[in-house]
Amino acid sequence: MNAVISHAEEKMKKTIQVLIGEYAGIRAGRANPAVLDKVTIDYYDVPTPINQVAAVSVPEARTLLIQPWDKSIIKLIEKAIQTSDIGINPQNDGSVIRLLFPPLTEERRRDLVKGIYKYAEESKIAIRSIRRDAIDKLKELKKKSEITEDDLKTAEKRTQDLTDKYCKEIDDVASNKEKDIMEI
Repeated sequence: MNAVISHAEEKMKKTIQVLIGEYAGIRAGRANPAVLDKVTIDYYDVPTPINQVAAVSVPEARTLLIQPWDKSIIKLIEKAIQTSDIGINPQNDGSVIRLLFPPLTEERRRDLVKGIYKYAEESKIAIRSIRRDAIDKLKELKKKSEITEDDLKTAEKRTQDLTDKYCKEIDDVASNKEKDIMEI
């Protein structure tokens, strides 16, 4: 019984981590190296994230500097950024690539906030799905007479409490990201 609940809690924690990772990739007007996390280049026929072939730094609040360790791949990096969905045109000076983040318009901020709450809702759906799976497993244990009716009720309550806790955490994370975007 406890194994089922702790397994469900682990999955819920991972869901929160995925959400935080998604939020890190949202461009909020400030330069953030996490926007490049999903951008890969074909480095010796292997899809490789940019941060594994270059130093990525933030010299100014709205500038991202990409300095490849191998100068021959600078064109690959530039092309990968152009074809990605981050919406910023790279500036290549032959040795480094600069990404200049424009200030966000009010309309763009509102669109980003809608996206934030969409991710939050998807995460809550995942949490509730984890709860449903855990309760199904607990009912199976009850059916096999491995736990009593009282144990089942207690376990269901603990599972629901975990669900409520992690759904609240999702709301908090989304609210903080919204504040971050709207303050800029």
